[in-house]
Amino acid sequence: MTAPSPALANARTLLLGFLDEAIAAAHPTRCLVPHLPAPGPGRLIILGAGKAGGSMAAVASRFYREQHGLGADRITGLAVARHGYGEEAPLIRMVEAGHPVPDQAGIDATIEALRIAGEAGPEDDVLVLLSGGGSANWIAPAGDLTLTEKQAITKALLRSGAPIDEINAVRKHLSRIKGGRLAMMARNARSILTLAISDVPRDDPAVIASGPTVPDPSTLAEARAICERRGVLLPESARALLNDPANETPKAGDPAFARAEYRIIARPIDALEAAAAAARGAGYEPVMLGPDVEGEAREVAADHARIAREMLEAGRKVAIISGGELTVTIRGEGNGGPNQEYALALAIALDGHPGILGIAADTDGTDGGRGEATDPAGGLVDPTTLARAREAGLDAAGMLADNDSTKFFATIGDLVQPGPTRTNVNDCRIILVG
Repeated sequence: MTAPSPALANARTLLLGFLDEAIAAAHPTRCLVPHLPAPGPGRLIILGAGKAGGSMAAVASRFYREQHGLGADRITGLAVARHGYGEEAPLIRMVEAGHPVPDQAGIDATIEALRIAGEAGPEDDVLVLLSGGGSANWIAPAGDLTLTEKQAITKALLRSGAPIDEINAVRKHLSRIKGGRLAMMARNARSILTLAISDVPRDDPAVIASGPTVPDPSTLAEARAICERRGVLLPESARALLNDPANETPKAGDPAFARAEYRIIARPIDALEAAAAAARGAGYEPVMLGPDVEGEAREVAADHARIAREMLEAGRKVAIISGGELTVTIRGEGNGGPNQEYALALAIALDGHPGILGIAADTDGTDGGRGEATDPAGGLVDPTTLARAREAGLDAAGMLADNDSTKFFATIGDLVQPGPTRTNVNDCRIILVG
């Protein structure tokens, strides 16, 4: 297979380095400690969830043990992270569970987290450490809903192309922990402080990990409408929950939130700005498209290819940077994810145009896939991508139609595979021009 030229190889290395800078900017070792509060008079109950749940718990455990000398009599808690994303956090129980489709390990850990929160007394402080992925990791079906039924609903929503805010609106009304319900369980505590790493457009606390400690603005009626609009067939147990007024989530003004505080400690824009700084240092002019780009992955890719061509024609040397969370409406039988599909569509739209390279990856280290820690994070595109694919006997357009982007990039050796990053600030896409 044709090897890239030295200049092209250098540009590819730069792209991967810019992505590394974006990820590092949002890792808990860099962003969490400045926000950790001094311990109060009672116990410190630490509850973590999400792809950064393990790393956040590890950083917090080390901070309170080493800086404040707290031992097992003062610290207790539980953290749950995606399989492969756990990290040792002494005094805090660590559990790995399913994502994006929940599993029994997640249910057991969530029930335990609710029990621990419910035991918080008036001198105890509850520290909640949240990140993207928490919606799947903290899973406690309400009513008579079973795990199998909840898994089927989650899969149907994912396949429908529904954005994350719609998926979470449904999840909240089928759960015992989401949509402010964790705060209700911990309402007797002296305080509830949530420190969150945002992975959602516009950094809405009610959307990050389905907002377990904040008032829920979504309603039962909205959840029902989403399922109908997206064609999600619901079992009787779920319909009963969505039709029961007593199952509405707590809203603003509820006493459960009287002593609750919420802070976002890392945002998608922080990662993008780190990538922009690295690009600027390498001689590229950053062109920021923003952290909240949404839409169908292949359509967004075509638009970004157009922008890149225009920049090149204008003689500009730029790094076009964007974040957000793209969607894929699955019509084929292949495997992939939004970033890989974007990258494949970008390659097709650029059609080998010289002077333009791109990378698209999820900062959590996995993009779609089968829920394994070894899943790829995205794909890398350069002017030789389509030529190398043809040499390998691949039909790029046909594979895009079949949603088979993983096989495409795996075959030509251009999958982006950083492994578990133990953070999550959504997608990072960088196109180098000139």
